[in-house]
Amino acid sequence: MPCPFFRRLFRFGLVASMAVSFAMALSHSRVMAADKPNVVIVITDDQGYGDLSCTGNPVLKTPQIDQLYADSVRLADYHVAPTCSPTRSAFLTGHWTNRTGVWHTIMGRSMLRANEVTMGDVFQAGGYQTGMFGKWHLGDNHPYRPEDRGFGEVLRHGGGGVGQTPDFWNNAYFGGHYWHNSTPTAVTGFCTDVFFDYAKQFIQKSAEADQPFLAYIATNAPHGPMHSPPEYSKPYADQGVSLANFYGMIANIDDNVGKLRRHLDELRIADNTIFIFTTDNGTSAGDKVFNAGMRGKKGSQYDGGHRVPFFVHWPQGKLGGGRDVEPITAYVDVLPTLIDMCGIAPPKDVVFDGTSIVPLLNSTATDWPDRMLVTDSQRVKDPIKWRQSAVMTSQYRLIDGKQLFDIKADPGQTTDVADSHPEVVKRLHDFYEAWWTELEPSFANSTAIDLGHPADNPARLTSHDWITTRMTPWNQGQVRAAMNGDANTGFWNVNVVEDGDYEIRLRRWPLEADAAIDQSLPPGESVPGVSPYRAKAGKGIDAVKAKLQIADQSLDAAVSKNDAEVVFETQLRSGRTRMSATFETADGEVYGAYYAYVLKK
Repeated sequence: MPCPFFRRLFRFGLVASMAVSFAMALSHSRVMAADKPNVVIVITDDQGYGDLSCTGNPVLKTPQIDQLYADSVRLADYHVAPTCSPTRSAFLTGHWTNRTGVWHTIMGRSMLRANEVTMGDVFQAGGYQTGMFGKWHLGDNHPYRPEDRGFGEVLRHGGGGVGQTPDFWNNAYFGGHYWHNSTPTAVTGFCTDVFFDYAKQFIQKSAEADQPFLAYIATNAPHGPMHSPPEYSKPYADQGVSLANFYGMIANIDDNVGKLRRHLDELRIADNTIFIFTTDNGTSAGDKVFNAGMRGKKGSQYDGGHRVPFFVHWPQGKLGGGRDVEPITAYVDVLPTLIDMCGIAPPKDVVFDGTSIVPLLNSTATDWPDRMLVTDSQRVKDPIKWRQSAVMTSQYRLIDGKQLFDIKADPGQTTDVADSHPEVVKRLHDFYEAWWTELEPSFANSTAIDLGHPADNPARLTSHDWITTRMTPWNQGQVRAAMNGDANTGFWNVNVVEDGDYEIRLRRWPLEADAAIDQSLPPGESVPGVSPYRAKAGKGIDAVKAKLQIADQSLDAAVSKNDAEVVFETQLRSGRTRMSATFETADGEVYGAYYAYVLKK
């Protein structure tokens, strides 16, 4: 294991000569932020660098974000992970995704380790009101929910998107229920509008109380399935229903960004509000029209998978004017930069993998180092070395440890120059090897869902978080279809908080569906755009037996016709263990219990 100094060197990609200039920048930024700037972050889902008119899209119109672009300092070479949960984990902690335990979007690998200190934690400790609105996707159970991680006001859907398995049953972008401070709450309107409206209420309340605030607005749009209010998708009808609704969702986001900025003006707090717009990974659909000349899309190790827009506007901090920052930057830089800009205390005993880029934002950096950064797309149960990876500098990209691209000369990554630059390959290869060596011991530290914690009792477990080497039923369409056999089972890592008597309820349908295990459900109502997850009929399971395995216990119970659930009463001892739950038919077909509710009595 490298020594602490060597480890810090590799984490930051910096040289020791930068220490003095960073200290000066930190001092300067704290003078600027003496009156505690507010922070608004808008981070969208599956929207790539080319999915904005200000970055060159020839079809899509985004006038409000275009104006923000013109008013902002822009990170021209800013990188995230190629998929959503990994990006969010690094963005909110300043740590590499693989260090946080979040390298997938399902299978228990999207839960942010409890030892990580989040942006919410840091700002709450710094005296800020903190709010989170929209997509969390870092855990739906204690201790992983945003309300457990420093956010005092929360309105969120479940899982990675509206209509996914952990979400409230039958949600589909319009109306439904979201969790408001842990309580399912009915809402009216299109999801993005709802999240922005709740954020504006939070902002207004904070401003009226003269309290600085952090508003983290994370839309699930334009993630599929592709649904948009018709008035926003109609201008793009000639692109086909899927792309028209993808663009419609972005046009709706654009409208909401404009309304939010006007709201800040009306509250007379815009000048001292740091306003950030960014996205979580490359485009999922827009590459069909325009991809800013990049190779790859969401999920790719090439730039199209992880180079995304990042605009920051702060009039009182002199950040504006439409200026580009050219050196490479990344999601791990965001939290240390905001700590610096806002003059709040960094978390104790935390060494960030990123660094404050205030000198770049302020144009005061005179000797910025040639940094090396890593991103990858694992999407497997356990990380695999070099899998879909990119080691990056401002000039080069080493892909999968083999291909080398000069991104300045070849932004489309068409010509492999590894053979002509062996010294560059070696430098980037060695950096990755040290990076991997440092992180690899942490991969075995799996997250576990708390059972019996007073803040989340009963705990609601879903198949989204089954741990398996196969795909899990991560959306409600898959739950409705009731896949069976080995491809449809898994286990949960759980942590029994304390000894005691527990009630464990196994269900084929969630409580809010109010249906029997053997009951078939009709398709849900349609919504504008493509078919929602709920469009499939729900298949009943003719189960005759339910089985629960937890710790050293294996419990069976008969299932009768019209039973909505099977309830087990058992004593559990505190500690980490595994839990699995299945239903079996008379023909021997095995189905996982998609939902389980665990109550400590």
